[in-house]
Amino acid sequence: MDLQQKLAVLADAAKYDASCASNSGVQRTSRNSNGVGSVTGAGICHSFTPDGRCVSLLKILLTNYCIYDCLYCVNRVSSDVQRARFTPDEVVQLTLDFYWRNYIEGLFLSSGVIRNPDYTMEQVVAVARKLRVEHEFRGYIHLKTIPEASQALIDEAGRYADRISINIELPTRADLAQLAPEKNAERIQQAMGAIRERIDASAEERKDGAGGTGFAAAGQTTQMIVGATDAPDHTILQQATTLYSNYKLRRVYYSAFSPIPSASSKLPLLAPPLVREHRLYQADWLMRFYGFQAHEITSQAAPNLDLRIDPKLAWALRNRHAFPVDVNKAPRALLLRVPGLGVRNVDRIIQARRWSSVRLADLIRLRVPIKKALPFIEAADHHPGRELDSDRLAARLKPPPEQMDLFSAPEASVLDGQL
Repeated sequence: MDLQQKLAVLADAAKYDASCASNSGVQRTSRNSNGVGSVTGAGICHSFTPDGRCVSLLKILLTNYCIYDCLYCVNRVSSDVQRARFTPDEVVQLTLDFYWRNYIEGLFLSSGVIRNPDYTMEQVVAVARKLRVEHEFRGYIHLKTIPEASQALIDEAGRYADRISINIELPTRADLAQLAPEKNAERIQQAMGAIRERIDASAEERKDGAGGTGFAAAGQTTQMIVGATDAPDHTILQQATTLYSNYKLRRVYYSAFSPIPSASSKLPLLAPPLVREHRLYQADWLMRFYGFQAHEITSQAAPNLDLRIDPKLAWALRNRHAFPVDVNKAPRALLLRVPGLGVRNVDRIIQARRWSSVRLADLIRLRVPIKKALPFIEAADHHPGRELDSDRLAARLKPPPEQMDLFSAPEASVLDGQL
């Protein structure tokens, strides 16, 4: 297999890692036209750095051979997918070639487990070491680490990588034992804890003027598969809360389960609706930036997010007694709970009301979605009156139902995930 074939196989195999925002678009070329540029779709994706820059990454697996048999994984040992394997030198050369051509600004590298975790981790670390030490590569590197590998190897990975991540895989230990019995939730969390300690120690050293880029300066992340088991959104968000608080993760990525060829009978036949993944990201955002707790967004009694409306609006409709909120007097924490008011607009409102009373025209100039926010706010020239008590408020704010058609071609729907 030549290098280009390996790249096609191992870039495609990496698309299931949600740590990067996108991967592999439609192939286009400007050959035989007056256009410029081309897209090969092989392994170029985008990710965001801690300072907000969007960077292009070469996103590949070192190999899709794997000794594990995780039922949800297309690269499991019992799968009959085409296999390929890069050598560390091939990954290094690909990264440098793409970088010199200005196609990428960094590397995202993951791998199936071959021989044993330590051997695999040594290969991954060898790539990062060659790039950083031999070629003085200054681009972004994100390494997916293997929790069963020795701590010394994970430590070395953290010295070369900007970001490292370990997949928590599934929401509960019981789910992991059922679908990936060779993996151990306790070992995964121990590895996350050890990484957190080293990141904290490195941050302290930098404060003391030790210099250098330190240990995984962009932090650690993880990924959780959604919809492969019956775990409700309440369990998923509780797990995410634990991960954020115990291990100071930068991000928890939610990846909707994708049905795979020759799948086990333990797996669902259909993928979950893509909108469920979207609602989980919205709920995650509320927990990280809007001061919400997981138990406010979902509960034991209502364990799943409403797929028809965003979780902030759903919370507001359940807690109408907390509204209306006066945009000229309310504290920041309360303004952040108003549907339609984002962090940026809340800060702008607080700035503006220092000088004059905020009116509806001011909110329109800030591009606040007025229809969504109006029932929940008071302004200098607005009071919602009895609108909040209306039984029709929820129906008015939800998207209107659509009449299904038996005879037209089915359209893609974010509600059911079907094409």
